[in-house]
Parts: sequence; structure tokens; C-alpha cells
Amino acid sequence: MAEFILKRWHSEGVPGLSRRDRRSCEYKAYLPDLLTGRPILLDGEVAADVTEAEAAISRLDLESAALADTEVLARLLLRAESVASSRIEGLEIGGRRLLRAEMARELGEDPGDVTAREVLGNVDAMVWAINSMPAKGSITVDALLEVHRCLLLGTRLENHGGRIRTEQNWIGGSSYNPCSAAFVPPPPENVKSLLEDLCSFSNDDSLPAMVQAALAHAQFETIHPFADGNGRTGRVLIHLVLRRRGLAQRVLPPLSLILATWSQDYINALMATRYEGPPEANRAHEGLNRWIGLFAAACKRAVEDAYDFEGHLRELQKEWRSRLGVVRAKSAADLLLRALLGAPIVTVNTAAGLINRSFQATNEATLRLAEAGILSQVNVGRRNRAFEAREVTQAFTRLERQLASPEGDTRVSAPSRRVPQRGRCTVRHFRSDLH
Repeated sequence: MAEFILKRWHSEGVPGLSRRDRRSCEYKAYLPDLLTGRPILLDGEVAADVTEAEAAISRLDLESAALADTEVLARLLLRAESVASSRIEGLEIGGRRLLRAEMARELGEDPGDVTAREVLGNVDAMVWAINSMPAKGSITVDALLEVHRCLLLGTRLENHGGRIRTEQNWIGGSSYNPCSAAFVPPPPENVKSLLEDLCSFSNDDSLPAMVQAALAHAQFETIHPFADGNGRTGRVLIHLVLRRRGLAQRVLPPLSLILATWSQDYINALMATRYEGPPEANRAHEGLNRWIGLFAAACKRAVEDAYDFEGHLRELQKEWRSRLGVVRAKSAADLLLRALLGAPIVTVNTAAGLINRSFQATNEATLRLAEAGILSQVNVGRRNRAFEAREVTQAFTRLERQLASPEGDTRVSAPSRRVPQRGRCTVRHFRSDLH
């Protein structure tokens, strides 16, 4: 039975703090019901929403092979998901800035951008998770620890990566005590067993995949097992569950972009799952249905916008080919046109690796694309020259702006959160100095 446990906080009396921050107090830590074996009953409308959301994700996953290059679409949507998941935690960064930092890192330089480094950790964690989770595989505590380790690797909190917390944490209120916290997760001594139960639940196939992913995420956020990075790790868990159930094998719907837009509803719906009493109680039933309904709606919206983004990429490809004129199939220029959608910032060397062509052939293709206004030169890091397909980074920004609009169109309803500005594309042309 879910309950709040009365605990006592003893202040260490650190000098220089306000009375609010240095006081001792009693607080209530929440101990949720276990997930495994918990009775779950969906209301009719929520069950219908879940069915529609699962069908939408499955359709996107299946049809992506017939749309724009599946790997390209998946790579861009993965970045969009990582950017948005980080944004929910207050890490603000635009797609272009992230792409430049990613290229600098690929070239062996420190990006010199603390925020970019943390968001790249989110990308790394997501990549590790989707590459490591086959359909019907097992989600384990060790896997969640590895996701968390990848997330924090190279950041100021790296020493906390992959480690279950050993101290009480809390959400809201003072940074020094839980006395005025909005929510206090379970005591540290309960965390490991709760995570083991969460993984057991995540490996059971008795519930619809969408319901399982929603409940696993809510429970993870309730447990809050780490000192930092809980929200981002919990949103990776969503994709682990969907991937394990075979629902999103190729393309990740950018769910976090929707949850970031519906941030207050997201927080309120998660809080509604934290009932007190038996799991059969009306409050428990209503809270779970409220959260699952919101989650399903967010998934449907994410799929719709992923289709729209894919359509925009296809139109961009047509426009590029129109500018270039005749392009021989499987030539370096043809392959580079395809690759740029998923890797909008390249050097000649990295491009050659992407398309598996010689440096000379890739250099000539790069020259041709630059002369057509498809590529423009940018500086990456301290001394590296690269080439950017700015219309792709603009499309990335457009997607984020679109998903930040409650109506899906910033011309109809303004973004409900901070988003990158549209920006204008200024193209610089280059000739034989490409190398």
C-alpha cells in the first residue's frame, strides 16, 4: 500500500544560510506501491487513446523505410528528443549549437560548451540505450545505471554517474533541506528494491506497451534513484520499453518535445500517480488514467509532427537536387546529399567516412554542393573548418518551434516555452579552396 513515511531532517547548522535553509524539520517521504502485479484498469476513453497512440507509433516505424532515409530521420529525431529532454531539466540549447559541439568533439576537441557537453551526454545515453535493447531483450538495473553513466560522462557530475543515491533527495523548496519540498522520493534504503521491481515490470508483456512505458516512466520519476539526471534517464526508459516491445525499432517519436511543451500538465499528471492507500482505490485509478491519457496524447502528437518533419526533409532533398541538376546515382554527390540530412555539419574527412568514398571524390562533391548553395563554410572548435547544410539545421529549429506550439503552428499559437529563433540562412559560396 502506497504511503508517506514521516522522517526527521537534522540540520547541520551551516553558517551563512537563512533560517529557512538551516532549520531542522519533519518531512514525509513517499513510498509507492510496487508495479509488478499491481491491478491496472483503463477507462474506455483512455484505452482508446492508448490503442490509437500505439498504432501511430507502429505506423511511423513501419513506414519510415519508405520515407526519407530511415537512418537520417531517426538520427535527427533522436537529437531532437535529447535536446527536448534536456530542455525540460533547464538545459537550453539550440540544434545548431549542439551540432557544432558534436562535430568539435568528433574532431577530438573539447567543445568548450558546458551545456552542449551535458546535452551530448543525453544523446550518448539515448544512442547507447537504443543500440543495446533488442526486441524482447531485458531491461535491468545495470542497464539503467549504464544509461545514467553515459548521461553524466564528461560533465561536472560525472562522479555520480551510474550510482544509486545513498542520501535523501527531494524536489522543490530549499536546496539544503526537504522541509518545504514539493515532493520527497523514497528513502535511499528502499531505492534498489524499487528499481528491481521496476525492471521486472518493464520485462513483462501483459500490458499494452504504451501503458507499460507510461507507468515505468512515472514510477522511475517517483523513485528518483540518482543524485541528478533522473528526468533524462527516465525519458530514455520510455524508449527502452517501447523498443523492447517492438513498437519503435527504427524511429523514436520526439515525445520529450511534446512533454516540454505541456510541462505543467506533465508535472501535474505525474504527481497524480502518487496516491496514498491501496492501488484499488479510486484516487489511484484516476491518477494512473490521467497520466496514461496524457502520455498517449503526447505520443500521438509527436508522431504527427515526426511525419511533418519527414515531409519537410523530402521537399528539401528535391530542392537540392533541382539546384544541382543531373546527379549520377551512387556518386559521391548523390550519397552526400542523402547523408547531410542526418549529419548537417561535416568536414571533407568526416563526409568521406559517412559516404565511404575517397577524399578526392568527396572533396569534389563538397565543392559542387557549396557552389549550389547547399553547403556553406563554418568554423568548428578552435581551428577546424567544416561545412554546414544550414537548411537542415533550420528544419531542426522549425521542428522544435512547431512542437513548442500548443496548436502545432507558431503562426496560430505562440510557443509555450523558450525555443530557438527562426534565424535566416546566409549562404557563402566557395570554389577551389575546399580541402
